[in-house]
Amino acid sequence: MLEKQLLVKKNTEEIEPFSIQKLKQSLQSCGTLKNEVKIISDKMQPYIYDGISSNEIYKRAFSLLKQYNKISASRYSLKRALFDLGPTGCPFERLVGALLQEKGYNTKVSVILNGECITHEIDVLAEKDGNVYAIECKFHSDAKATSNVKIPLYINSRFLDIQKVWNSNSKHNTHLKQGWLVTNTRFTEDAINYAKCVGLTLLSWDYPKNNGLKANIDSLDLYPVTTLTTLSKKEKHQLIENDVILVKELIDGKEKMKNIGLSEVRIQGVIN
Repeated sequence: MLEKQLLVKKNTEEIEPFSIQKLKQSLQSCGTLKNEVKIISDKMQPYIYDGISSNEIYKRAFSLLKQYNKISASRYSLKRALFDLGPTGCPFERLVGALLQEKGYNTKVSVILNGECITHEIDVLAEKDGNVYAIECKFHSDAKATSNVKIPLYINSRFLDIQKVWNSNSKHNTHLKQGWLVTNTRFTEDAINYAKCVGLTLLSWDYPKNNGLKANIDSLDLYPVTTLTTLSKKEKHQLIENDVILVKELIDGKEKMKNIGLSEVRIQGVIN
């Protein structure tokens, strides 16, 4: 008699079969050692039941991973850590600006630009090799949220409005080339198809394939402070309020950690 396939309910309300291989791959992708992957996946299997949520699987795996490898646990928590940057979108904009700087762009966050019709606030303005890119960041605190086609329609119309004024200004020695739209969740298929048609660059958690937010953050080691397992949720938000968004900013951020009440021992633990 065939064993019944256990089903998992995803954040998107979709149902998919549970795959121990998928769990192992997600653990391996954040740098977990092979023997640790085996131990954690073996310990996880008895707790998997039909209809379990992907969120419950994540929480249990994360809890186990923290016991064996805190660095891997931090990377494993990246998706949730991006949601924890909220409730405002400002820290997410800072993160996007930092990613582009690492890729050689000159960036400014929160820039006011005149359009032909109205004035616009641009989340991130990035320049490289004489070309300028106007980037809108769509931050969601809810994992179920997606950006539908209305969002790129709106962003593209804003871009066209400022592009006319920018490129006709003789004082500018750069060319406003393209609009971008970045989100920490996902785009609908219609949103992707429309963006391709009008030449709008999209960046989401996993789009483009192998070059989405997760892939870029991992490859550049630009993790937000919300990934750290050595800080409480309250402490992370206190640091964000003190304009500390990235883990690497803590290396020279001892004073800011002192300011939120961390002891020398805790500070050293965080830095390690």
